[in-house]
Amino acid sequence: MSLLSVQGLCKSFGGLRAVDDVGFEVAGGAIKAVIGPNGAGKTTLFNLIFGSSVPDGGSVTFAGAHLSTGRPQRQVAAGMGRTFQQIRLFPQMTAIENVMVGAHTRGRAGFLASLLPLPRTRREERFLRDEALAALRFLGIDGLAGSEATQLAYGEQRAVELARALASKPRLLLLDEPAAGLNMRETVELGKLIRRIRESGVTVLLVEHDMGLVMGISDEIVVLCQGQKIAEGEPLAIQKNAEVVRAYLGDEDA
Repeated sequence: MSLLSVQGLCKSFGGLRAVDDVGFEVAGGAIKAVIGPNGAGKTTLFNLIFGSSVPDGGSVTFAGAHLSTGRPQRQVAAGMGRTFQQIRLFPQMTAIENVMVGAHTRGRAGFLASLLPLPRTRREERFLRDEALAALRFLGIDGLAGSEATQLAYGEQRAVELARALASKPRLLLLDEPAAGLNMRETVELGKLIRRIRESGVTVLLVEHDMGLVMGISDEIVVLCQGQKIAEGEPLAIQKNAEVVRAYLGDEDA
């Protein structure tokens, strides 16, 4: 059964059709990748799914419910989490404080209550800290909990951002270029982490350029080129697809 259904999404910027009638399904418990040459519309598609951009047409259905776009908080409340191509940690906060921001979406204290030293507020802060620590521990980076974001190596910052997304307890995790800037060893470890995340019950949809990572962990792949979906299928079928090869390597007869 599909957890996510994308139907006919379109988005233009001026005269450029960045996403052109794109649709696909993501089954619960799957790892699905979206790939394509630079400028294919991958990140724009993610923004549309996550609600941070409003489509010109089409729809996003998640867990059977139609989600309005332009309202990322609705997507998060429904059970979506996301990391970004450019790391977005709060630089003057520690790793655990950054992850607590993700866990905060599951808190119950309102804004005014959070400003007051009430017993309920203290209990919630302990809850959020425990949840954040659990996310860091799941990724094997709980030793970084007290380090400021600016003191962390690039790969560690990537891991903390992933922990922050997991702290919201998503049913669907969107990963935008998670291997960007990582070396080969770090990329291999990332692949293992993504599999563990899936094994924990979280469905994964990722945009990624590293084909070794994509082919090694994905159940299915969607290929975009110039805003349009040109192929969809299992990794081996995508590798053999002539249109996909032309999109990446060009047409030798041209």
